Amino acid sequence: MSTSNPSTTCENALWSWRIERTEVSSSFSISHATRDGLRPTWTKIGVEKLGERQDIPLPRGPFDVAVILVGVTHPGNLGAICRTMLNFGFEDLRLVNPKCSPQDGETRARAKHASRLLDEVKVFADIPAASTDCSSIIGTSGKREVGEKTLFRHYLYPWDMVERMTDTKGRVALVFGEEGKGLSADELGQCDYFVTLPTWEGYPIANLSHAVNALLYEIQRSRVQSTQGNDPGLPDIVPLEVRLDPSVRDALVKAIHQFATGLSSSPERQQSIEQTLRRTLLKGSPSTEESTRLIGAFVEATSALEFASDDDAWMKGHRRKLR
Repeated sequence: MSTSNPSTTCENALWSWRIERTEVSSSFSISHATRDGLRPTWTKIGVEKLGERQDIPLPRGPFDVAVILVGVTHPGNLGAICRTMLNFGFEDLRLVNPKCSPQDGETRARAKHASRLLDEVKVFADIPAASTDCSSIIGTSGKREVGEKTLFRHYLYPWDMVERMTDTKGRVALVFGEEGKGLSADELGQCDYFVTLPTWEGYPIANLSHAVNALLYEIQRSRVQSTQGNDPGLPDIVPLEVRLDPSVRDALVKAIHQFATGLSSSPERQQSIEQTLRRTLLKGSPSTEESTRLIGAFVEATSALEFASDDDAWMKGHRRKLR
């Protein structure tokens, strides 16, 4: 473990402060200086060490998901699939006749903090044995029939699949085939229906781990949109809706006005700058947090302008162009 403490000193005619950064392995904290009038105030921001929040429960949805890999060959793919499964809150991994070992060093390395899925993985002889507790079995493939009539491979896109899975309840099996081959016609025949990714028809076959990632992402996206904040496994950290509090919006408009009127310009130019800033910023629909930061910047700039307003030499000679 290594620790470093680089620091930066920021100065100008009105104030100076020291910003320190501390890094410990993959986590860090940064001290930020903000301004309240001319008095710096300090806050600290901390970031959790990656992979160390597994005390949070897995998300729950209207259905459970079992990922079934048939004949998985490459250790790296198996490990990457474990990682992407836990990334999106899934842990039920089942293997049918695997051609690589869950104990392989590369598999473990690629799984990173999701190696517990490899400890708990179950191995089966065929798809029916691996899906006896599943209410719906969905086969995946990128091989699509071309022509006016589809004889066998009738596909859904991932978003349509999620709608049907929601109606199914219970446990749903997502079945993926071997790298370079995919599911055979016989293996697809053991599934209830099929899903395919909206890939370009000129090169439709995705890497196995990428295909698993895409489908699990679609399921997780649906869960986030419907239950974030109400599910302990989906805490409301990233807001689903960007909202600007009316009082903060009024404060931002006031801060823009005070800044514009503090400029050493004609009233017409001050009004033009105020309108441009107001239209540009509010047209971007800033959040309450973003607007609060903008208010702080405008207040600080206005304070500096007020401080220098009695300095005739500065008022006449200050630069008006970017360096």
